[in-house]
Amino acid sequence: MELVCPAGNLPALKTAIDAGADAVYAGFRDQTNARAFPGLNVDEAELREGIAYAHARGRRVYLALNTYPDSARLATWHAAVDRAAQAGCDAIIAAEPAVLDYAARTHPTLARHLSVQGSATTAPALSWMHERFGISRAVLPRVLSIQQVERLCERSPVPLEVFAFGSLCIMVEGRCQLSSYVTGASPNRHGVCSPAKFVRWDEEPDGGRTVRLNGVLIDRFAEGEPAGYPTVCKGRFDVGGEVFHALEEPTSLNTLELLPRLARAGVAALKIEGRQRGAAYVRTVASTWRAAIDRLARDGGDWAAQPAWQQALAAHAEGHQTTLGPYHRAWH
Repeated sequence: MELVCPAGNLPALKTAIDAGADAVYAGFRDQTNARAFPGLNVDEAELREGIAYAHARGRRVYLALNTYPDSARLATWHAAVDRAAQAGCDAIIAAEPAVLDYAARTHPTLARHLSVQGSATTAPALSWMHERFGISRAVLPRVLSIQQVERLCERSPVPLEVFAFGSLCIMVEGRCQLSSYVTGASPNRHGVCSPAKFVRWDEEPDGGRTVRLNGVLIDRFAEGEPAGYPTVCKGRFDVGGEVFHALEEPTSLNTLELLPRLARAGVAALKIEGRQRGAAYVRTVASTWRAAIDRLARDGGDWAAQPAWQQALAAHAEGHQTTLGPYHRAWH
């Protein structure tokens, strides 16, 4: 299984490669990708440098072009495809049919991966994308159980990539409306949940902090309480007089214990979420998963998740908690 790691900037890209990633994924500094935070991503020169660094070590670089342009801005996404091809990217990761179509017609030798934002969760959807746009891989949304992943691996016309570790999205990716409901800026069109210009932190007299998104109170943290980047889905709200994480608690997906089962199912690639995270996160998570994958290849049926691996991953998990999320549930 290919280990695909995040590269929010050039140092993170090199760190991921050095830590054992088979491939990294990055984005340009614009709204063509779904992590368009200020100060994040790469320019063309950095992308070329990163590709040269990866290729010299036998690794690959994928470019995320996974947001949805409107018709007035489609030329920007087309230009990004051109830039990816000219820079020597090994593949683009896209969701919008118009972007995939342009890439297939204009740069047929540039591999096309269907983004998780494409929300393809059935064999017919994957077949249509393969037949129409020639995708060579699809990234599955984080809403499927392990049994559903196994069935899709049996029926999919293309290799499948699944999220293995990182922040969870409770929505069917590509269809979330929460951020745009509060801010008017859709993450699928503007490249980020909770755009930074709408976020406001305030210190409270008791030493705590509050965070608001476009004036809407999202959460209140006690003094010394860890606080992640604020998104509506992971905020705390007053529901019937009780304040709690009404939609989702801050926690990270961790499928390490499922690694043998994912391998048996035929999963082609394991994706680590976290382009918004720093090099320390990338180094720890990539090296841990590299060790686990290599040990599985060596030990086979005798493989077991090591406590040290789980401890390392938990230390970098959101809210210092991990979960199997929808991979494991009582109903199917």
